Amino acid sequence: MRGQDANRQPNMRLTAALLVTVAVILSACADRDRLTELTLRGDTMGTRYSVLLVDPLDELQLDTLRAEIQQRLNEIDALASTYGTTSELSRFNRNASTQPISVSAELCAMISSALAISQDTGGAFDITVGSLVNLWGFGPDLRTNEPPSSDELQRAHASTGFRKIEANCDLGTVRKSNSNIKVDLSGWAKGYAADQLAQLLGDAGQDNFLVEIGGEIRAQGVNAESMPFAIALESPKTESRTIPVIINLSNAGVATSGSYRNFFNHDGLSYSHAIDPRTGQAVTHPLLAVTVVHPSTAYADAIATALLILGSNDGLALANQLDIAAYFAISNSGGTDYIASDAFLAGKYLSQSDRR
Repeated sequence: MRGQDANRQPNMRLTAALLVTVAVILSACADRDRLTELTLRGDTMGTRYSVLLVDPLDELQLDTLRAEIQQRLNEIDALASTYGTTSELSRFNRNASTQPISVSAELCAMISSALAISQDTGGAFDITVGSLVNLWGFGPDLRTNEPPSSDELQRAHASTGFRKIEANCDLGTVRKSNSNIKVDLSGWAKGYAADQLAQLLGDAGQDNFLVEIGGEIRAQGVNAESMPFAIALESPKTESRTIPVIINLSNAGVATSGSYRNFFNHDGLSYSHAIDPRTGQAVTHPLLAVTVVHPSTAYADAIATALLILGSNDGLALANQLDIAAYFAISNSGGTDYIASDAFLAGKYLSQSDRR
């Protein structure tokens, strides 16, 4: 959800750049007893959600669970939507005060966590980047087919910067030092919602499940074959829909950020929707996509965005420094190269044949 209104244009952010295709890949072992599966589906945050339950609860409990899932998603949407004008975040953004503004404990915690990731990534992930994304034509405003002028970039950049937001969750306040700053949690909220549903399901006694919200995935336990869930990563080359690798996932979230499906061409150059908040420019390096596995789906989503902005060299270095399980797809003249961080390889997420 990097700096865009995912509620309004769900195909504009990671659903367009997202490489993860949820796939329950069945084992070839015919003698293995399969567990029962049930999928719950619905609408939320301008997209769809699905909850795959393995060995589900009884029907009476499921009726209650369906209602609780929808209620929790509605609560998060009312909290962090940038499309709904009545959401708490939208009200905060309309407030032009540069004095501390009282917010709910949950919204403050979300903003504080996002700011911590901004600090760790040197601003490569930034919840205030929305004005720049809009300027480049990748936000909810009208599309453009040419890069902005230097004057336009300078003006938009002046109202961008995570250091212009301060969260004091002990006091329950958030302050912006520039009245034009707007916070967009699109790069956080769907992953956060997936994590919240995982907690809800666990509290209800559901041990094995896969949650997917607009491409953000959280897996717990095992699939119907009593194996880790198998998540297929699509080829990042636009002319190919092949599945080069499979990630084995259990008790973790996975998110992918990519730069190759949402772009425009101008004067022979291609401009991606991946905008570097630090410079205001569209990135030009050959890194196509980054997949991150982490216990927190919200964290995986935000870090994947940051690593994509940083590029394969700096991104891999940061992933290793922070012990992040990350998998990089890099364009070359002959196709796509794949590299993985130390934590990704140590986690044994790939089958042996997929290891690079």
